[in-house]
Amino acid sequence: MPPRSPDLLLPLLSADSPVTFEQLQRALHQASRATTFRYLAQVRYLRSYNHNGRFYTARDPDRFDRFGLFALGDAWFSRDRSLAATVRRLLGESADGFTDRELRQLLHVPVQPFLRAAVRGGQARRELLGGVYVYFSNDPQRGAQQLQARQLRCAAAALTPEVIIAVLLALLRDPGAQPGALAQRLQGHSPPIGQTQVQAVFDRFDLAEVVKKGGPTPC
Repeated sequence: MPPRSPDLLLPLLSADSPVTFEQLQRALHQASRATTFRYLAQVRYLRSYNHNGRFYTARDPDRFDRFGLFALGDAWFSRDRSLAATVRRLLGESADGFTDRELRQLLHVPVQPFLRAAVRGGQARRELLGGVYVYFSNDPQRGAQQLQARQLRCAAAALTPEVIIAVLLALLRDPGAQPGALAQRLQGHSPPIGQTQVQAVFDRFDLAEVVKKGGPTPC
């Protein structure tokens, strides 16, 4: 029987299936919990953030997706190790924040307690948009950028043909107008058209270039 060594854990941790703590103990010749943790601390490993941390695997940077996550079966792992740290990082990295539902779909676990804790601890902020809370970075500048991006995303999702036509007609009447000025002219429209909707139309049809040229090029 080979002597106990951290090397005995590596084949198990590098497998394509996650392993349990009991399997690691057996690999170390039925070592105690304290001894197993001592050897485990000498190798690069991750513990699943779901299943109450039951599963273990090797920490390999090549395994992570663009969100810093990867799965083995239904066991999920994060480069941040803990779910709380993962939620905070994702909120900071997001282009336009996350709703509770979006994060649940991404992480495959409930996240509402972690979102509430992040807000209470000043590590995240939230805004009510369209009747749904959206969570953003606590950094003022980054959070403001995320909020603006989310507002534009919501506006783009709410664009109807009527809104698009109204904005385009207003732009034809005033080819050099910026989104803010057009939104003021459309204040009396029914239903109301806000600046975020106007900006969404500009973005969808790349109208900023048209405005720079003073209007569409004549045929």
